Amino acid sequence: MARIKPGEYYVTKHDEGILTLLGSCISACIRDRVSGIGGMNHFMLPSMPGREPVEWEAAGLGSATRYGNYAMELLINEIMKNAKNGCKREDLEVKIFGGGHVVKGITDIGNLNILFVRNYLKMEHMQASVEYVGDIYPRTVIYFPSTGLVRVKCLRTSRIKLIADQEIKYMRNVADKPVAGDVELF
Repeated sequence: MARIKPGEYYVTKHDEGILTLLGSCISACIRDRVSGIGGMNHFMLPSMPGREPVEWEAAGLGSATRYGNYAMELLINEIMKNAKNGCKREDLEVKIFGGGHVVKGITDIGNLNILFVRNYLKMEHMQASVEYVGDIYPRTVIYFPSTGLVRVKCLRTSRIKLIADQEIKYMRNVADKPVAGDVELF
């Protein structure tokens, strides 16, 4: 079992599971249905007080959207690179999870993440076969790319404060660090 944290992704061609804990963040679970190669990412868009998703779309790929976009591109590119005999985009199966409103008193980052990932998939001519997003609960997600099986467990409200504190800390760290690395946008 591989475990990923915010800002990470993992791709495997083996029969193993990938686990993450989500609050406001989104995880996309993507696999090539033909080869069984797949993976999961875990991203949170940085908060931008006073800006709504419509403004983000109008502004193009600004600082608010590049983190989610970066995470999606990294995951898709890695899957396509590792699939034997290549991978066709139409063979990719997408499932999305998370986006809970767990951090009270600030912008509903979870909803902004949901709007982002739906818009991203639409722009890439992809569709999620499964969505378990929104609500107020954090959740544990375990994904098995070789079969496409996903297990989701909503966590008790007693865990919400712990997850909210972790997400606030992560948002501060993301805001202080520039994005690094190479990504091919296609």
